[in-house]
Amino acid sequence: MHKFRLKLTVLFMLLIGLTVLAAGILTGQSYKENHQKTLEDHMLSEIRVLMAAAPWPSGQPQGEQAAYLQSQAEKFKAIADMRITYILPDGKVLGDSDHDPETMENHAQRKEVKEALASGTGSSVRRSATLNENMLYVAMAVKNGTQTEGIVRLAVSLKDVERSLGRMWLALAVGLLALYVIAAAIGYRVARSVTRPLEKMTDAAKRMAAMDYGIRVAADGRDEVSELARALNAMASNLQERIDETRQNELRLQAVLDNMDSGVIMVGPDGRIKLYNRGAERLLGGSAADRLGRSYSEDRRQFELLRLIREGLEQPEPRHEELTVYFPEERLLELNLVPLRMGEEEEPGLLLVLQDVTAIRRLERMRSEFVANVSHELKTPVAAVKGFAETLLGGAVNDPETAESFLRIIHDESERLNRLIGDILELSKIESRRSPLQCSPIELPAFLGRLMGLMSADAAKKNIGLEWHADPELFVEADEDRLGQILLNLVQNGINYTPSGGKVQVTAELVQGTDPEGLDDKVRIVVSDTGIGIPKKDLPRIFERFYRVDKARSRSSGGTGLGLSIVKHLAELHHGSIRVESTVGVGSRFVLELPLLQP
Repeated sequence: MHKFRLKLTVLFMLLIGLTVLAAGILTGQSYKENHQKTLEDHMLSEIRVLMAAAPWPSGQPQGEQAAYLQSQAEKFKAIADMRITYILPDGKVLGDSDHDPETMENHAQRKEVKEALASGTGSSVRRSATLNENMLYVAMAVKNGTQTEGIVRLAVSLKDVERSLGRMWLALAVGLLALYVIAAAIGYRVARSVTRPLEKMTDAAKRMAAMDYGIRVAADGRDEVSELARALNAMASNLQERIDETRQNELRLQAVLDNMDSGVIMVGPDGRIKLYNRGAERLLGGSAADRLGRSYSEDRRQFELLRLIREGLEQPEPRHEELTVYFPEERLLELNLVPLRMGEEEEPGLLLVLQDVTAIRRLERMRSEFVANVSHELKTPVAAVKGFAETLLGGAVNDPETAESFLRIIHDESERLNRLIGDILELSKIESRRSPLQCSPIELPAFLGRLMGLMSADAAKKNIGLEWHADPELFVEADEDRLGQILLNLVQNGINYTPSGGKVQVTAELVQGTDPEGLDDKVRIVVSDTGIGIPKKDLPRIFERFYRVDKARSRSSGGTGLGLSIVKHLAELHHGSIRVESTVGVGSRFVLELPLLQP
């Protein structure tokens, strides 16, 4: 737009300059011509006055004429300070105020002489070789009736005229230059007033092209430019509304896609990925920035998925599959593949919806295993009770010793069955969160003292030493009954699986976090024993339901196989964690970490 303004300004200046220059030249030329014309008229009047005062000497011999005219020329020169020359019709000079006539050449071919002979008067301007300056020559024919007796010529230097013209040209040039500068400034202002609104509209159009539709152009006038500005503002307003609506819809759709657990992938008919949401990033790895616009076949880590996409592009039919992926981790995915037409004339693309069903399948498997384990665990005591009851009914009841032994076994199996059912109900209640925590500050030294007092009798039966230690005045916010249930389970396991003469130790300490206000401080409670230990291969599964390292030994200790699973769920309910470290033949170490303050 600046180039347009410059061009417009230059055009104005050029037009004004040419106009001013033409006016100046015409004015100067007119001034010069008028000045010369006035001077010529004055010189003709001088010649007439001269001829009236000193007429041409007609009828005298040429010699006398020459002497008379020479004297008159010198006299006139002294009076009028003009050069005067008397010339015969044949061009011979008879008298001259400035030169000797005898030395002067014939003047018949001089322009002013020829014009005077032809029309009575003549004039010309030429440079004088003698004086080295421009001279104005004016000649008049002297007639006697119809006969021309001679020619009188006056000559005057144009030096003063040229000096006057020079001053006139200087004044004219200064005036025209000032006028030109003023006109140029006015032309620039006019060009600026024309281009300024166009510049604003151009800038507004550029900002609209850059998706900035909030720009508006001032449109106060009633000319065509203002009408264009108003139309541009209306277009920007309409585009702003459409873009805002489109953007809102896009944001809603993007929010839905980004917050879906399912992975959504859109593949175009050319095999390039058009959409790749966060769910897909989580399930298949990679990022949307790396995948969008690139071919689906570039990621060769998901071979089975690539095969399904390729088949879907070749045969656009809805498909439902389950496939296992191993990157970024092993997962079982449920795939729904739907042909998707991008445009009426385009080949159909594909829309893939991926759902992680690993947890669902694992839960189904765990439910099946749980049912099987519960059935198995319940079947054993029920079968024992049934068998011994049938034996008693078959006549063994008449034998007091046998009857008492069988009744004791029936009683123990009933107790075991009762504990198993109680643990199953407890675990179900914890998992379903039907029993919320009742948290309160717990002083751990006193709490552990009471707990060890409860377990001392069981430890004494097996000659196992119980030791405990807690930092003085150490408190933790927790549900006292649930925390007691956790520690009783861990201590009881330590007693059950530690040989006679061993030791079970409980320690509690404060673990400071990085928060200067102590909001992430934790309490670490460690239950360690010198028991038989747990094989390394069994450590990852030790907290699963009904998982036993040694099933026969677990049953003989009276365990149900659900204690550690309950412990883990209670720890997580307290926003804490539990882990185990164990070496076979050396002992086990259970580390429970709970937040000092519950969130």
